[in-house]
Amino acid sequence: MQTSIRRAFVLPALASALLATSALAQFPAEVDAPEEAPVLKLHGVGAQLYECKAGPDGKLVWTFREPVAILMLEGHTIGQHYRGPTFEHIDGSAIVIKPIASAPSPDGKSISWLNADVVDRRGTGALSAATTVQRINTQGGVMEGPCDEAGVVQGAPYTADYVFLRKGS
Repeated sequence: MQTSIRRAFVLPALASALLATSALAQFPAEVDAPEEAPVLKLHGVGAQLYECKAGPDGKLVWTFREPVAILMLEGHTIGQHYRGPTFEHIDGSAIVIKPIASAPSPDGKSISWLNADVVDRRGTGALSAATTVQRINTQGGVMEGPCDEAGVVQGAPYTADYVFLRKGS
């Protein structure tokens, strides 16, 4: 009986560890933060908003404007992500980030994975300890199609995981 109980706990844990190790091996070095400890991981669902603007050559192009997303934990909405870029938790804590590194999405069709520094904060809740944010596991978010009229704003649906980290262990 003792052996079967041990097997029921040890084997799934070992399998999870092996899966985590293989997933880490594929994690892009550009956005990795190996010296930082996770604080919170949230799932974002929303849209990347783009505006049709004249590019450097005068041609109209889609230009990223801002994210608009809800942040979820275990299927419950617990925050939002919006212009800044800002992350706001329902406990009142909020952070603003500045991207410092990016890596192409593994599927080559979605918005990039990011590593960003926290540059401003408010409140003392769940996000207050975060010093770095990673955007990973992105799906969608890239604007496609013609940009024919300056000033038009359109959204490209996306999902991503956001990992909030703190320096140290």
